[in-house]
Amino acid sequence: MDRLAIEGGAPLHGEIAVSGAKNAMLPLMIASLLTDEPVVLHNAPPLADRRQLIQLLEQLGVRIAAEKESLELDASRLRSAHAPYELVAKMRASFWVLGPLLARLGEAHVSLPGGCAIGTRPVDFYLNGLRRMGAEIRLEDGYVQARAKSGLVGADIRLPHVSVGATHVLMMAACLARGTTRLSPAAREPEIVAVGEALNAMGARVRGLGTPTLTIEGQGRLGGTSQTIIPDRIEAGAYALAAVQGGSLVLRGVREAQLGALAPLLTKMGATLEDSAGGLRVRGTNSRPRALSIATDAWPGFPTDLQAPLMAVLVLADGASEIRETVFENRFMHVPELMRMGAAIDLAGDTARIRGVAALKGAPVMATDLRASMGLVLAGLRAEGRTTIHRIYHLDRGFAHLEQKLAACGARIQRLAA
Repeated sequence: MDRLAIEGGAPLHGEIAVSGAKNAMLPLMIASLLTDEPVVLHNAPPLADRRQLIQLLEQLGVRIAAEKESLELDASRLRSAHAPYELVAKMRASFWVLGPLLARLGEAHVSLPGGCAIGTRPVDFYLNGLRRMGAEIRLEDGYVQARAKSGLVGADIRLPHVSVGATHVLMMAACLARGTTRLSPAAREPEIVAVGEALNAMGARVRGLGTPTLTIEGQGRLGGTSQTIIPDRIEAGAYALAAVQGGSLVLRGVREAQLGALAPLLTKMGATLEDSAGGLRVRGTNSRPRALSIATDAWPGFPTDLQAPLMAVLVLADGASEIRETVFENRFMHVPELMRMGAAIDLAGDTARIRGVAALKGAPVMATDLRASMGLVLAGLRAEGRTTIHRIYHLDRGFAHLEQKLAACGARIQRLAA
């Protein structure tokens, strides 16, 4: 397996072009299953997750023309409603094909999902929502066997709690259902809004995007669309955090508002933010960052996907910080790796208490999931000496051209072949 080697201590200065949002690209690719007309996506980064989903969609019968940063998907000749274990188990978002397949073909046979080992993330309320829409569903040999031969029917669906995945699945399915579906509490993330707007461009009628309640009036069919994927706020946030201590970066294509709850935290830690014609400029502090306390939450709260990168900054803060993880119960697996580098962190249930240290020491560390991987990169950039990060295939799932972008801004980073 490839590794990343980082010689720390070099502040970042320069510009980084932020890629399209993985968490918008994947559901937009899946939305192509709802129509027999082409769906064209621009600003679609060539991530490992993109390649995985292409394999699954092609097995279902979608014809795909893939360029470096664009995709054209044609699902006019779907030949299968079967999403096998060997493909779905590699990436959780693959499971979301359940909704569009069921809505368009009247059946779906989809393996239960896989992905990063950061928590259980049950799918019960995905399935209960589809049952409310008239689907017959049973679990058999690790697969969801779903049927709706007479089509789905609009329903009032109340989720136990906010879920990005359930919102995507049920919103897409409702677009082809007969009648009106009301879904609450719906996820409000910018990626949900982007997908809903794309569905409306395809002829759907989705109202309430960005609010806790979605109302979807089902249509007989949807058409094609051409969409430019929004910038990845998680990638932008990670690079902004990389600049907090002594750096200065312009994040091209990004505005401060797109960072959401991270923006005021960057200011509290000592960075300054400035929107400009070229993008968002983040200027770091020349002293140690200031400590702070936060809890992760669904949008508009602080995103769990930035918890590990934020922790990698706070381990060097002046003072004691606290992070409470409320979204996933197993998302502190990066803590032992940071402690190998000299971080002082105590875990108590869902809370990490961090005592800032003056310096980190480079060490060999192991990436445990996608976002934890980026936290280790940020720690390695600030550590004294060499940090070697193993299992970086996680990084390739969510960060396009990572080492090239960082090296262009002064980072001493290189990929080492296995």
